[in-house]
Amino acid sequence: MSKKWVYLFKEGNASQKSLLGGKGANLSEMININLPVPPGLTVTTEACTEFYRQGKKLSDEIISQIEENLTLLEEQTGKKFGDENNPLLVSVRSGAAVSMPGMMDTILNLGLTDIAVEGMAKKTGNTRFAYDSYRRFIQMFGDVVLSIPKYKFDHALENIKEKNNYKFDTELTTEDLKTIVQRFKRIYRDETKTEFPQEPEKQLLMAVEAVFRSWNNARAITYRNLYDIPHSIGTAVNVQSMVFGNMGDTSGTGVAFTRNPSTGEKKVFGEFLMNAQGEDVVAGIRTPLTIDKLNEVMPEIYAQFIETANILEQHYRDMQDIEFTIEQGKLYMLQTRSGKRTTEAALRAAVEMVEEGLISKEEAVMRIEPKSLDQLLHPRFDADDLKNATAIAVGLPASPGAATGKIYFTAEESVAASLRGEATILVRKETSPEDIEGMNTSKGILTSRGGMTSHAAVVARGMGKCCVAGCETVYVDEIKKTMVVGDLTLTEGDYISLDGSTGNVYQGSIKTVEPAISGAFGKLMEWADEFRKLGIRTNADTPKDASAAIKFGAEGIGLCRTEHMFFEESRIFSVRKMIISDNVTQREEALKEILPMQKNDFKQLYKIMGPRPATIRLLDPPLHEFIPHDEEDIIELSKEMHVPISKLKDIIQSLQEFNPMLGHRGCRLAITYPEIARMQARAIIEAAIEVSSEENIDIVPEIMVPLVGKKEELEVLRELIIETAEKVKEEKNSDLKYLIGTMIEIPRACVTSDEIAQYADFYSFGTNDLTQMTFGYSRDDAGKFISAYKEVGILEVDPFQSIDQVGVGKLVEMSVKLGKQVKPNMHMGVCGEHGGDPASIEFFHKTGLSYVSCSPFRVPVARLSAAQAAIKNK
Repeated sequence: MSKKWVYLFKEGNASQKSLLGGKGANLSEMININLPVPPGLTVTTEACTEFYRQGKKLSDEIISQIEENLTLLEEQTGKKFGDENNPLLVSVRSGAAVSMPGMMDTILNLGLTDIAVEGMAKKTGNTRFAYDSYRRFIQMFGDVVLSIPKYKFDHALENIKEKNNYKFDTELTTEDLKTIVQRFKRIYRDETKTEFPQEPEKQLLMAVEAVFRSWNNARAITYRNLYDIPHSIGTAVNVQSMVFGNMGDTSGTGVAFTRNPSTGEKKVFGEFLMNAQGEDVVAGIRTPLTIDKLNEVMPEIYAQFIETANILEQHYRDMQDIEFTIEQGKLYMLQTRSGKRTTEAALRAAVEMVEEGLISKEEAVMRIEPKSLDQLLHPRFDADDLKNATAIAVGLPASPGAATGKIYFTAEESVAASLRGEATILVRKETSPEDIEGMNTSKGILTSRGGMTSHAAVVARGMGKCCVAGCETVYVDEIKKTMVVGDLTLTEGDYISLDGSTGNVYQGSIKTVEPAISGAFGKLMEWADEFRKLGIRTNADTPKDASAAIKFGAEGIGLCRTEHMFFEESRIFSVRKMIISDNVTQREEALKEILPMQKNDFKQLYKIMGPRPATIRLLDPPLHEFIPHDEEDIIELSKEMHVPISKLKDIIQSLQEFNPMLGHRGCRLAITYPEIARMQARAIIEAAIEVSSEENIDIVPEIMVPLVGKKEELEVLRELIIETAEKVKEEKNSDLKYLIGTMIEIPRACVTSDEIAQYADFYSFGTNDLTQMTFGYSRDDAGKFISAYKEVGILEVDPFQSIDQVGVGKLVEMSVKLGKQVKPNMHMGVCGEHGGDPASIEFFHKTGLSYVSCSPFRVPVARLSAAQAAIKNK
């Protein structure tokens, strides 16, 4: 029996999302629950895979099934393709299993020909409408199927509008539209050297192939890379009989959400246009009306729509994004899907849906994308600084947050400026899917056209970017690279500030303030903490970082890098004096100067952390990092140190290494210069004893030895640390408890973990260096080839961002297993950047680690990821 490549809508259901795509599955489901959906068919995602397997061609079997189902669709609708009396017209839309708004291609009004357009005019009694639909179709078909530049059609249209002094497309007469159709067909012929196809079946097959091809267009690939969507799943194609929102004053089209996608408020939120087709709403060509105005225009349709929206939200138990059309007073549903929303809206909706009894706490926790929490962990405008700012324009608050940056008028220029380290604001008349990279690298987006459901608004909300849309008082000239507001002209590189929560646009830059976890965010994080098994610590070297992490819910410090304290201006001189010392005595003298500074650092951290654990790592980087290398700086240092330049240069030369990341650093430093380790151990223990006494809390310092590869290294340094610690305890008359552990970051340490565990009280996996040494990729240089590796499919993700579970992960699993054979209750954590990556956190949960540690601003992401890992792997 041959494989089924094509399904009528009435044959599918919501559970077939991977086969029919999200759009196709939901259209089928809406038919199943008796909602008014124009009939159609879906060409499956498997057909897309087959299309690429056949060298970007539709197989005879797929073509045959499309034709068979098309005949059934003609029977269902009572219309015929290309008919001179009652022609069938269809839309052809993409629909992947994962929503990718605007990234792939759509064609409307397919089936129109020179004969069918007359049939449509006859059937509707509206010749103007028929030719308006035809000109739209020729442009879309030419653009999407044959890549004819869209501007060529736009110029022909604008010429006729200018000639007749029209402002809107709706002012075009029937004769104007007939002229435009002829000009569009001429453009098509000039560009393709063929006539515009007059066989609807041929149009359809060309369109299906074009939509399948659009799965691999540049913007779709970029979008999938940004959101970690697999490139292998393909898209379905939905062929749906057309209903028309541009058939006069009793027709219209719109987009709506069952809750506010910016705030999460439980109120239907959307926009519509009368006498318009769908692309008019999202393209921002005309500014639409808010959905509540529909109650004034067509109260019965409004009531039916609100009831339908409620049915859909209750049925899917989630906020829905709905597309609808009204054709001559009759409502049709064209799409429903889980709505893209800001994180703020997602949190509020999830928490309120639990309170409404619609979903469980577990579902609420699973519903929030952990990485999206970044949207709430970024600064907002400082209230005092904002008082002195004057808004130069107000647009629609399309995506909340605050952004300050230099203005750029093209995606390419914004990307280039971002790579130079500039904060940028992308300013456009309206964005299109081609702008995706510029939108991603900018701090914020400003458009002069478009509504709350325009491309800019939807994509910005998904990315967590601040966006102000439809700012009509701003005149954007993308050729001259200027934006004009009244008498004010701003050019490329000038600073503006955007408030995506109010829609305000300000000239100049405005200070920002740090966010806080409260309200629905706080409630959901409490629920996440109920489910998670992993502890969450932070990587913090300063009191500021430690305080921020506590505010975000960190339960301790998983990594304090003491070398970061050495670079401070007040102590670098003493550090350098220690490094250029001729002997141990001189080195110890210099270290005596550093000791009180280090101790004070640790005291501040202990006071902030209270009884929470804090893992402090002994000095890790090679000493040459603390010494200047420029001639000018060396001369200056020789004067400060009263050391001859020649001697200083000799010392600097002696510290140089061919491969410093694998050289004289970590535990090797502590073994060759034990006085450094003694000073640091003393500072850690003295600080803990003093703060324990002053604050009346129990502190158990965790001293971590870096870069151990052999058990003997840890054995030697453990003895040194114990000897120092016990001496300090005796001096201070203290019974302080402390732990001595190691950072597992060398492959040899992983495979000999059972030996190393004999001398360790805890492990912390340094997955950054472990990845570096396992792959043989330099962390600092891998960026030159990792993107190429991803493009050709050697790597799916950057292994420095998400842990390589097959290789590096296997070493971690082996190390945990071997270590726990020796010490079953030993706590083990992760302190590499992978500690804040959701996919890595799920792996660490399954591996049986005790905690993950990450940068302060990733702590909420880690808390939520750990909860989701626990729920998924019950």
